[in-house]
Amino acid sequence: MVGLLSGTSHDAVDAAVADLSFAPEPDGTGERVVLRPLGALSEPFPAPLRAALTEALPPAATTLATVCRLDTELGQLFGRVAARAVTELAGGTADLVASHGQTVFHWTAGPRALGTLQLGSAGWIAEATGLPVVADFRTRDIARGGQGAPLVPLLDALLLLGGPAERLPGAGGRGVLNLGGIANITARDATGRLLAYDLGPANALIDAAVVETSGGARRLDTDGAAAARGRVDRALLARLLAEPYYRLAPPKSTGKELFHADYLRRRLPARPPAPDDLVATVTELTAELVAVACRTLGLTELLVSGGGVRNPTLLRRIAALAAPTEVRTTDRAGLPAQAKEALLFALLGFLTAHGLPGSLPAATGARAEAVLGSVTPGAGPLRLPPPRARPPRRLVIEPAPGGPAQTASGSRSGGPGRA
Repeated sequence: MVGLLSGTSHDAVDAAVADLSFAPEPDGTGERVVLRPLGALSEPFPAPLRAALTEALPPAATTLATVCRLDTELGQLFGRVAARAVTELAGGTADLVASHGQTVFHWTAGPRALGTLQLGSAGWIAEATGLPVVADFRTRDIARGGQGAPLVPLLDALLLLGGPAERLPGAGGRGVLNLGGIANITARDATGRLLAYDLGPANALIDAAVVETSGGARRLDTDGAAAARGRVDRALLARLLAEPYYRLAPPKSTGKELFHADYLRRRLPARPPAPDDLVATVTELTAELVAVACRTLGLTELLVSGGGVRNPTLLRRIAALAAPTEVRTTDRAGLPAQAKEALLFALLGFLTAHGLPGSLPAATGARAEAVLGSVTPGAGPLRLPPPRARPPRRLVIEPAPGGPAQTASGSRSGGPGRA
């Protein structure tokens, strides 16, 4: 199973390959999914494609001709990366590709999600690999009244939070944070209730501040160096924290449709802070949003994944502001922090192929859970396995046969986006 993702930083395509299977629970009460990671790789966007995508994203205007070209070129790129993953990581054999695609618009109005659009045509991926492709994972949840996001809570719940039940008394106090372009959290509060929602910006505004202050010469705050040098502008931080989105009750979702470079420019004072101070301030914003969530949910432990784990300054500020919550990466829980979202879509594609739901209404606010995605046949007739009788109770990660999973990567910026 191949999982593909390009996040809100739109700088690279991540692919992860995993062997997934069902196994009976030892107590005979159902089934679990066993996931064995086989490896991950990351391929940077070609510079012209990234530039064209950046120019078309909100708040810029675009044309249907541009959307068509981007859908085609992104599909071709995803197809090349998927074919490479099958060859290099799966020994030339795989059953299915699950592609999230590239989000270009997530349509929300206050607390409601009305639609979503991911580009990267599945037909090109199927043609490049000869494999069936599951894509368009978010729309069905929105059609059922949900946010279509975040989707990662299903993996978090199955692996790290005791299962997908909406309430598990006595299981509260642990949260799972993804730091992509957008920061999202899955947690069980002190009562054991499952909650998941987008907190707000993470790499989205940090990257925007770096691009703005460097005149485009740099795209990210490498190793958090600029934030470490800078001083937080408390007045600007207070202005940023006044954003109405933060006061919406979950479930809620957001994206770069709101948190983009122009959003940041409009909130700067007449005399903007020094470049490093601006980066330090938006870094502090993300840390403060996470810390508030930890306090509100009564968390004692927070497991972190996503591109933001490569920013030690951000992680230090989260740990300091969230104390006494213990902050560590998901690697220590057996889940590779850098491959988590690509593995998520491998899992979601696996569930879809078996006729099982991939959404959590407790996370998205949908009326009911749903089997996610649309399926494009591969080179031959489409043959899906028989539907399973009921969803799995949990997810277990086991080492792949023959040793640790391999990882190959290209140059990256802020990392994956919200899943």
